[in-house]
Amino acid sequence: MSTDLNLLSKGLIRLGILIFLFIITPIIITFGFKALDKFTEAPKLYVAYAIIFIGVALLFFTMYFAFKTFGIIKNAIFDNN
Repeated sequence: MSTDLNLLSKGLIRLGILIFLFIITPIIITFGFKALDKFTEAPKLYVAYAIIFIGVALLFFTMYFAFKTFGIIKNAIFDNN
């Protein structure tokens, strides 16, 4: 039951990316809702909806990426060979 250092380094790099995603995703969603509140004309309103859509899609990707990252770290620490 030894730790796979190559897999652990890959998991820690992904953990750093995950922390960045945890920070940036709510900021993008907030920008989208603030733009929705500020813009009332049609072309700019579509941009606000696009920002909200990108933020929500990034939210789902962040959740998926979190499960994959924690799975990699788990496999690196608890090697089943």
